[in-house]
Parts: sequence; structure tokens; C-alpha cells
Amino acid sequence: MLSPKYYRQTTLQGKQSYLKNRLFTAGMLVLVVISLSSGLGYRFYNQPKLDVGKVAPQTLTAPNSAHVEDAKTTGEKRREARSGALAVWVVDSQVNEQIKQHLEQLLATGDQIRDKLGKFPIIRTAILSTATQTYLRQAPETQWQTVLQTLAKNSNLTGLNSTQQQAVKNLRSYRQSNSSVALSQVLKAIAQARQRYNTALNFLSENTSAQPQTLYDATFLNLSDADWQQAKIQMHQTLERMLAQGIYPGLSAHNLNSAIAMQVSVSVPKTAQPLANRLLSTVIIPNLIKDIEQTKVIAEKAAQAVEPTIVSIQKGEAIVKAGEKITQADFVLLDYFRLSQRSIDWVELTRFTAIVGLAVAVFRLVERRFYAKLRSSDYALIIFLTLSAPLLIFLTKSFTGLPAIGLLLGSFYGSAIGGTVMGLLGILLSIGTELSWHDLIPSATSGILGGLMAGQWRFPGREAPRTREELATLGILIGLTQGSVYLLVNTAIAPLWYAVLGTAMLNGLAGLLWSILALGISPYLETAFDLVTPIRLAELSNPNRPLLKRLAHETPGTFQHTVFVATLAEAAARALHCHVELVRAGVLYHDIGKMHDPLGFIENQMAGPNKHDAINDPWKSAEIIKKHVSEGLVMARQYKLPSAIQAFIPEHQGTILIAYFYNEAQKQQQHHPDIVLHESDFRYEGPIPQSKETGIAMLADACEAALRSLKDATPEAALAMVNKILKARWQDHQLIDSGLTREDMSQIAYIFVQVWQQFHHKRIPYSKS
Repeated sequence: MLSPKYYRQTTLQGKQSYLKNRLFTAGMLVLVVISLSSGLGYRFYNQPKLDVGKVAPQTLTAPNSAHVEDAKTTGEKRREARSGALAVWVVDSQVNEQIKQHLEQLLATGDQIRDKLGKFPIIRTAILSTATQTYLRQAPETQWQTVLQTLAKNSNLTGLNSTQQQAVKNLRSYRQSNSSVALSQVLKAIAQARQRYNTALNFLSENTSAQPQTLYDATFLNLSDADWQQAKIQMHQTLERMLAQGIYPGLSAHNLNSAIAMQVSVSVPKTAQPLANRLLSTVIIPNLIKDIEQTKVIAEKAAQAVEPTIVSIQKGEAIVKAGEKITQADFVLLDYFRLSQRSIDWVELTRFTAIVGLAVAVFRLVERRFYAKLRSSDYALIIFLTLSAPLLIFLTKSFTGLPAIGLLLGSFYGSAIGGTVMGLLGILLSIGTELSWHDLIPSATSGILGGLMAGQWRFPGREAPRTREELATLGILIGLTQGSVYLLVNTAIAPLWYAVLGTAMLNGLAGLLWSILALGISPYLETAFDLVTPIRLAELSNPNRPLLKRLAHETPGTFQHTVFVATLAEAAARALHCHVELVRAGVLYHDIGKMHDPLGFIENQMAGPNKHDAINDPWKSAEIIKKHVSEGLVMARQYKLPSAIQAFIPEHQGTILIAYFYNEAQKQQQHHPDIVLHESDFRYEGPIPQSKETGIAMLADACEAALRSLKDATPEAALAMVNKILKARWQDHQLIDSGLTREDMSQIAYIFVQVWQQFHHKRIPYSKS
């Protein structure tokens, strides 16, 4: 029994080790924060103490005469000039033709109606006025008969309205100056006109499905033929004038109708003006379109026409007096004469370092929530990619490389880390660098998009791109996003987007090129930093890979065993939300070491003699069996497999006992008591599984042979056998570091049996006849 002193010493050593690890971690975090703040906040290294808006501590005079361009003000004025340039509008001839054809169709409908109506006035206005003829043609039948009876009987006009009285008077006057036959012809003509009028009126009311019925009404029937012909001519001419002047898109209906009414009022007969307004309002639509190229040319000319803003001063003249606020013009001169006192702004740099520290803390929270464990090399890669952004900005003044960084981080570490790093990096770059927000926002947006979409496999039910082609498609989307966002961000007023369209297209192309660059360097980064991505795992799982082709050719039995183990392990990993792609790739390579001696393993003997019978030495046989782990690691390193894949080779065996040969050694010891037997000689050297993925691989490997041997067993019997094997591994303490729980073990056993049932389902026997 160990003494209390031993326990105290062990506890003290543990505490000391814990404190050392904590101090080391804290020191590394401080180093990371300092490194990031130093790289991302380079603008604070050369900050002017006398900047725009600050108060001058003393009067500063010009040591020499100078004429200095204020580049910032010049750039702003030119940007405003581009924004304020008016768009060039041109007439769309196709729209004009459509408008004219529409009007012709409406006028043709009017002619059709007037053909049914007949000519008007019916008779000469010298006989009956136009107003009287209008009344007589459209008066109700009872009123028409009253007029005829009064005229025939020469009755007095009592009881008639004023219009009827005037009509009777005019007809009596005509009868007195002409014969009765002439009056009969006039009345006959009026009767025919009344009949035609009713026919035309019925045509208007029946034609309810056609638009003209809302344009042509009873008032149209009362137009004289002369007014109708004149109205048609003037409507054509009015339309030509308005189309030549141009109708702008967005012109309100009220303003358009007012313009039409103004044109109509000076040319169309008064009686036809309401109809002309209705017809022209119906057909006239905007006929102007923007000439993009000409607008761009004019906007650029307007920008170039802006003279550079020059700040001039004579020697000895005061640039700024003590106590005055420094203006932009003052600052230009102070900076030119190196009087702005540029130096490291320690206060701002300290504040920025605190912000970086907060960003690192946010990253750590996200890492712990969404990512099980990052290695030192992973942190180094993230820092390397992060610091590449300010370096590019410093060298190019406009390019950030954020699309490439987002795409790489997302594909390497998933959406959570990719999106978080890109979001934080965009914020830090906006503070620590002098990059214009016109360039930063589009680049940061496309970077965040790349970080999120390239790492979708971290979310249940969604997978990241598995091939370089899919990532290339994502690169096109990133390019379109960067170009579109640049266009939106730089559009202040309507005409501006024409002026920046070319630059927006270049930004979109830049986003695509950054994506292509990310695709090109990702394999090298994966190798250099020992990364496993969905794409790399998919490539490693390809059966045409050289090592897997060798495995299938040299050890066909082992290869078949590997495929079934991979199927079992993949199904269990998917159910437990583990890294499915890693499990499949790792299991495919877990037994590559058996190629060192294929016949040393029963699955490759193909019913031939057992090599170990001839050896007849359990110690040597155990060494052959154990050697497939060490030889497998040698091959894995030779073929440069990632360490995450290499981990499956020793961990799938852990430190389990090679039971068959251990039992054989025990039998020999019984016959030869002088033989020294150590259990460790028959155990694998380990380590035991360090992750759920390798733990699942161990269990699938242990159950594969047993499940394969079952043929007519019931699912219950199969489940009992699998549970027994899994329990043995659990009791042998092989899974204590894997993270698997007892609940996981039950679920894994159930899934293994499900997969076995799918492989060994019963078939309907075929007839022998």
C-alpha cells in the first residue's frame, strides 16, 4: 500500500505540471495577441500627432514656399463628380414603334365605330344646328315621337323642353321655306341616323372585353366627322413631338397626363380633347433608355475635369496658429514639411491590442464550442493566413486576399471558425489599417461567404465541397459577390453605378482570382501543416490511390476486410455525429502494414496452408502480427499520409492482447515450465484510441470477422455477440481516452447489426427448373 507521503508528492507534482501548462498557455496567448496587434495595427506605427481636427499646440510656419496637392480632397471631389454626372438617355426606337402601332390600333377601332355610325352632321347645319342634330339623333324614342307629332299637328310647344322646342321650331321653319317632300327627306335621314346611332351604341356596350370600350364612349359618337379627322391628325403629331422629346422612366402618371393635356389643348379640336387625352395616356410609355457607355464616358470626363486641389504657402507664412484646429489643408502642408510629428501612437496601439485580445477571446469561445481540439500547427496556420491580409494591404493599398483566406480557413476548419475569423479580421482591418471601406467591405463580405460555405460539413445534414471543382464553383460565387457588393457600396446616387461598373467587374474578377489562388495553394498548406480537409479525405479515399491499389492487389483478403470495416465504422460515425470522412479514410489505411507479410494473416491465405503452423512459435507469430502496425506507420510516412490518418494504424489495435497466440504460449509453458511468459509480449504497443473516430475503428475492426462469420443467426443473436465484443474492449480499458460513452457503445452495437443485416439479407431461392 502506498504511503500518504507518496500521494502528497504525486499531487504536488500534478499541481506544478498544471501551473506550468497554464503559464505556458497564457504566455502563448500574450505572444499571439502581440503578434496579431503588431501586424494588423501597422497604421499606428506612423500616426501623426498633429492630425485633422486636433488643436495646434503652437504656431507652425512654412520653412519653404510650396505648392502641394491635397490628394484626399482631390479624390473626394472626383468621386463626387462621377456621382453627380447626369446619365445619357437615348430614344429606344423599338419602343417608339410599339407606341405608334398601339395608337394606330386604337384609331382603327374608332374608325370602325364611326363606320357603323355614319356621317355626322346628318344634314347641313344651315337647316338644323349641330346641337339640334345631336339631340334628335340620340333622343329617346318617346321624345322623338313627341317631336314628330307636334310637328305634324302644328300643336303648341307647351310641355316640351327647350331642346325639343328648338328642334320643332327649326323643322317648322324649314317646312315653310321648302316643300313637304324636302321635310320628309330630312326626317327620313334623321330616322336613319338614329338607327345607325343605336347600332354603334350597342356595339360599344357589347364590346366589354376590349380596352377601347373604356376609351370610346357616347361622347365620341357626337364628334363631327371633321373634328374626328382633325383629332387623328393632331394626335399623330402630338405623339411624334412627345416621343421626340422623350419620356423618362419613373415619370409619374400625373405629370405625364399634364404634359399630354398641355400638348392636346393647343392642337386638337376642343370637342375631341377628352378623347385625345385618354388615347394618348393609354399608349404613351417611357421610351428613353440609359446609354451606359456614354454615361461612363461623361462621368469620367467630369472626374478628370476636376482640377487637383493645390494647397499653396509662402516661406515664413503660418501654416496654423497656436490654439487653432488643424484643417485638411493645414495637415497636407504639415505632413509635407514633416511637421505632423509622425511616430508610434502608443495609446491607440494599446487600445487596438486590447481589441485584438477581445477578438482572440471570441475565437477561443467559438473554437471550444464548435471544434474539439486545435493543434499548435493549426494555430500557426490561422495566424499566418490572418497576417497575410495586412501585408497585402501594405504592399498593394487595395487588395486584401480575404476571399482566399476565407475559402482556406473554411475548408480547413469548418464554417464556425472560418466565418468567425473572417468577421473578426474584417473588423480589425478596418481599425488597424488605412484601407478604404469602399475596398474593405466587398472583400470582407466575400471572405465571410467563403469561410461559411467552404466549411458546411461542420453542420449536421450539410456537407462541404468534396472536390476541387465544387470549390471552383464556390469561387465563381465569391467573385460575383465581391463585384456586386463593390457596386452597391460605391453607388451613392443613380448614375454612379455606371461609373464604377468597370471597377466592380475588376473586383469580381479579383475575387475569382483569389479563389483560384486558394485552390492552388491549399494542397501545399495541407501538406505543410498536416491538415485533413473533406476534399483531401475524399481524394485519399479514392480506391485508385497508389497505396490502396497496392493493398487490393497484394492483400485482397485484407482489402475486403477493410472495406467492410469502413462500412461499419462510417455508419456508426454518422450516427454519433463524428467526422465521417476521416473515419472512412482512416479505416481504409488502418491495415496497410499487412502488406509487409500478406500470408501472415489468415484472410489472405485463401484456404492455403497457415504460415504460423510451420513457424510453431507463438512469440514469433505475435511479432509478425504486431509488426503490421509498425510497418504500416513506415508506409504511411513514406506515402506522406496525414497524421490524423496515421493515428488509425496503431490506435485501432490499441494495447489489446493477441489472444490466440498468447493461449498457444500458455500451452507451451504448461509443457515447459522453464519458459518465461510475459503478457506484454503479446500485446500491441498502442496507444489506445485517442478520439471517437479511432475508437469506432477499433470496435468495427473487432466485430468485422465475427459478423462476417454469421450466416443464419438471428439479429438478436448477432446483437448479443457484438455487445460481448464491445464489452470486452470496454473492460480491457481500451476506450477510456476515446471519449466514447456506454450509451455510445449500445448505439454502435445496434448500428453494426443493422449494417450486417443489409449485407446478409435473405434472397428468394431461384427455381432449378
